[in-house]
Amino acid sequence: MNTARSLLNDEWYERYKRISKLNIRSSIYDLTNRCNLRCKGCFFFSSNEHLVREERDLDAWRAFVDSEKARGVNVAIIVGGEPTLFLDRLQVFYERIPTFCATNGLIKVPRDRFPDMMVGISLWGDSEDEKILRGRDTFSISLNNYEGDEYTYYLYTITPKQIGRTERIVRRIRDAGLKVHFQLLSNDEDVDDFYWTPEKLKAIRAEMDEMLDRYPDTVVSSKYYHEVLTTGRMLGREWGWMECPSVTESFDNRNPKPKRLIHFIHWGADLKTQHRCCTSATRDCRKCYDGAAHMSWVMVNKRAHMVSSEAFQNWVEVYEMFAKLYRYIPW
Repeated sequence: MNTARSLLNDEWYERYKRISKLNIRSSIYDLTNRCNLRCKGCFFFSSNEHLVREERDLDAWRAFVDSEKARGVNVAIIVGGEPTLFLDRLQVFYERIPTFCATNGLIKVPRDRFPDMMVGISLWGDSEDEKILRGRDTFSISLNNYEGDEYTYYLYTITPKQIGRTERIVRRIRDAGLKVHFQLLSNDEDVDDFYWTPEKLKAIRAEMDEMLDRYPDTVVSSKYYHEVLTTGRMLGREWGWMECPSVTESFDNRNPKPKRLIHFIHWGADLKTQHRCCTSATRDCRKCYDGAAHMSWVMVNKRAHMVSSEAFQNWVEVYEMFAKLYRYIPW
């Protein structure tokens, strides 16, 4: 049977050892139902996840986070609506558990309260696309808020219209002293002219690869991740409901069960409602281009990648990418 030592040379084996002992147990938390934007294609609103009651009692949040820690969660991924609208709730998590905050960047996370919390800023393209999809150009505001922040990166959700235009975005992020990670727009609300085709997916894969080659100190990614994300295939298997690892445990009635995130739950802002998966119960899984879900698909299938040195190196690179994005290892 192949082992990590037999598949990897000394350099790669040291890289493997650096991430092999990470025992990551994540879940996702809607901190609020409110947002200061209304983006076309935001799964949170398009799937009505915002209609649950919102818990306002901080003591209830404290008890909830403590119960999540007892359940084995060791990293909390905080989403919204927009988490920065309720910093007291955010602080409840931050004081108790390693916390990652996903934000649109319009409100700056105060670093005196959250000095080393990882922040991921959503970006939906250049100013033209952002005005169409989000109602305003958020990029300049978020760049000004977070320039030079070592605990911040951009989650660049690339749209089909961005093909041939990603480099100027990457350069602006580089010049601001920040990092960037790629995923693709899933277009949950069927906005005209924002659909992916096989030809466009092939083109954006080549472009993402090129950006990684040109800006390796800015782009946090891997070519294997780009391949899996744009083709929907991994080791001859096809992406979809029966493969996704990011399904909330209570919704996982699949048979046979695939490899999945251990005890993963996506919680609503009432601290009781559980959502189907890391994105949307109304999304067609075959059309999901969520980066974290595809990243996790690779990560939970370690043994399947231990068939050759190249395949296992691909797995190591994707795991390293995740570990960097959540600051388990340095950039």
